[in-house]
Amino acid sequence: PGATLELLWQVYRERQPQGYSYSRFCELYRIWAAKTDLVMRHLHRAGEKLFVDYARQTAPIINRHSGERRQAQIFVAVLGASNYTFAEATWTRQLPDWLQSHMRAFAFFGGVPELVVPDSLKTGVVKAHRYRPNLNLSYMELAKHYQFTIIPARIRRPRDKATVEVGISVVERWILARLREQTFFSLDDLNRAIAQLLVVLNHRAFKKLDGSRRQWFEQLDLPALRPLPASRYDFAQWHAAQVSTDYHIELGRHYYSVPHQLVRQEVEVRLTVQAVEVFYRGKAVAFHRRAAQVGQHTTVAAHMPQSYREYAGWTPQRLIRSASTIGPYSAQLVEQILAMRNHLSKSYRSCFGILRLAKSYGDQRLEGACRRALAIGGLSYKSVQSILQRKLDQEPLPIAESSNEP
Repeated sequence: PGATLELLWQVYRERQPQGYSYSRFCELYRIWAAKTDLVMRHLHRAGEKLFVDYARQTAPIINRHSGERRQAQIFVAVLGASNYTFAEATWTRQLPDWLQSHMRAFAFFGGVPELVVPDSLKTGVVKAHRYRPNLNLSYMELAKHYQFTIIPARIRRPRDKATVEVGISVVERWILARLREQTFFSLDDLNRAIAQLLVVLNHRAFKKLDGSRRQWFEQLDLPALRPLPASRYDFAQWHAAQVSTDYHIELGRHYYSVPHQLVRQEVEVRLTVQAVEVFYRGKAVAFHRRAAQVGQHTTVAAHMPQSYREYAGWTPQRLIRSASTIGPYSAQLVEQILAMRNHLSKSYRSCFGILRLAKSYGDQRLEGACRRALAIGGLSYKSVQSILQRKLDQEPLPIAESSNEP
């Protein structure tokens, strides 16, 4: 890298003072280089491969109100056998646009090829590898739904996808170049113009071959393509999430529960418009309807530890009704504890502890202890427990101080 033929020739003449002249040296080099840079000719079976990539050029779209200029990306898909070409404009190269462009390309062709050959774009290929590339899970789901195989081109090997490289050049030359003088105010307007010129491009006769892309497509690729699936692909995005200590994961500032055994583990989340599916080591462990409330929790009782489930089905009204079966003072104490605490979970624990004391001391003694706790302001589980342990519930209540005293 960085060397020139002149520099190499000078080094050569230092070693061989009577060697070739510079012109002869360059001539011999070119003869040698022509024999080493060989090209493998690809033969594409009908309906076998679809090459996909984004064009280097973009198309400007003007905001009618603000005058802001935004560049649209151009997605190009070319069938290997016929060179039949599809192109469209999208706002981004991100995953939703990438997958939607594939779906619209399949609809345009009226079928699905056996293989799709993308560039090593990060949107579709998480980590490129010659033998075992790591593909995006959403992209793999699309391939499974449409029943095609993804074979990414090698990094920095444009000849692996020479068909789409030529297709991109043709789209840039015969479509984008023709549209450069036009002004577009929306993505739909641009795509309508591209669709009209695509018809012209695909019906245009080849220079060195008989027929056109459209004729070759109808004869070769179209009969060999697989049929489109009966159901529409449900777009889903995959995310990695860490299970927090409260056995919930955060998605879009909403919290969804998973089995408590997975605390501090990393799980995979499949996120659709309607649902949230959680997987751990490839196995589904949780399913939720997607919620939009910020800061709220969606919790399944089965995901809780056994000790927590006891609180799940309780409400303040149910706690007060349960306490009233012991006596009015018990119900009044529970009601006041629930009213004074800021966090209901702490209030619940205190109330449950008080009601459980009936198992050890009986309803009558607990009712007396609650009456005394109300009189002295001991609105807590520890106060009631202390009263019962010291048998103060069996003694008369303290006399209230006179309100006339200073």
